[in-house]
Amino acid sequence: MLHAPVSVGGRTALEMQGFAHYLSQSPAEVHFYSDAKLPGWVKNLPANCKFVLHNRARLFSKAFEVAPPDLHESNHLVEKLYLELGLRVLHWGQWNWPLVSSTPERGFLELLDELPKKETFHQVDMLVEGLTSLSPSRLQRLLESCKSVKVKRLFFFFADRHEHRWLSKIDRKKIDLGKGKRMLVQNGKYDSRYQITIPKDFYGF
Repeated sequence: MLHAPVSVGGRTALEMQGFAHYLSQSPAEVHFYSDAKLPGWVKNLPANCKFVLHNRARLFSKAFEVAPPDLHESNHLVEKLYLELGLRVLHWGQWNWPLVSSTPERGFLELLDELPKKETFHQVDMLVEGLTSLSPSRLQRLLESCKSVKVKRLFFFFADRHEHRWLSKIDRKKIDLGKGKRMLVQNGKYDSRYQITIPKDFYGF
């Protein structure tokens, strides 16, 4: 799978990069993002976890065009191209294999895409509180290329609450937040600024 056009993302990428303590424990899952279906044998691997596959092209408009990294040689040009897409190469395991993973910026947006069905507002809020050192330039590129209006509205909803320094460097005018209301939860509290509904018990409503 290290040769396949696939990357670790969302919750898994954040956990691998030190943010696990902000996310409560859940059944062992590994979240993969790919432009194509993974081979059928992946589901039959003898592993103590569940593999969850996501369509990478559905969330971001820029196609994944960088070849998988070489298992034996480090290529700084390839790794630089990965960073342009919000991806990085982590050296993992006993043999230091290169594993493609979302950066915290991209992993955060991928996690927001799981709200509200598979993640909770409270978990994401705790995570955002700890995201003090995100790259504003990387966030800007990802937000401009993100296809999901829901994800972009949720991003600003949580970012406004915590007011990290990187937020002031984001050019909101270049980010399309779409039109119309988005009901994320039934019988929720309506946020007029971003036209989304949130759970009534969130922030003590």
